[in-house]
Amino acid sequence: MSRAVLSLKKVRKAYRQGNSRLEVLKGINLDVAPSESVALMAPSGAGKTTLLQIAGLLDRPDEGDVLLSNKNTADRNDADRSIFRSKHIGFVFQFHCLLPEFTAEENVILPQRIVGTNKLLARDKARRLLEMMGLQGRLNHRPSALSGGEQQRVAIARALANDPKLILADEPTGNLDVTTGKEVADILVSRVREAGVGVLVATHNPEFASRMDRIVHLEGGILQELS
Repeated sequence: MSRAVLSLKKVRKAYRQGNSRLEVLKGINLDVAPSESVALMAPSGAGKTTLLQIAGLLDRPDEGDVLLSNKNTADRNDADRSIFRSKHIGFVFQFHCLLPEFTAEENVILPQRIVGTNKLLARDKARRLLEMMGLQGRLNHRPSALSGGEQQRVAIARALANDPKLILADEPTGNLDVTTGKEVADILVSRVREAGVGVLVATHNPEFASRMDRIVHLEGGILQELS
């Protein structure tokens, strides 16, 4: 049995454009192992966001299977997929998507409460994660009072809050300056590795990609591994 936390098997996806059919993913196969970081690089419009959405159970493939920790998600209804996603997948976006009315601590508590974690346990976990990110002095600050790098570190802590098996990150350093982007990249890779979490990162940044364990390239609907 595969150890992969994510397995995409012969995944295909197409969209209609008027009278034509645009095939975005043409039989994608990809495994991500525990503690492994994989960079997904692609030209704009090549389908990397579509691939991430399918991997994150936000969209369904036309054909093929999506397995998370060897569990096939194909036959799950939307409600089951939502619950499974909340418990097993963490997301980090280019624009951190923190809730502006909540503090850093509250933003990390919220996803835990959604899956039923006790309030005190959720608070303690949030504080531990934020301290790991070097934000122990910023727990009660709202996003507007945090720098861009601090906001992304809160977003990484939030993604780890429910002990996911997999983290999906879409251009997590794309809105940051070079120095801050390097800091966030280092934190993302080191923390997920320590936690035993697999991570798939879509990025245009070759330097960021070089910090990953592997780089795969998507173009023309085909996925190739770069040596």
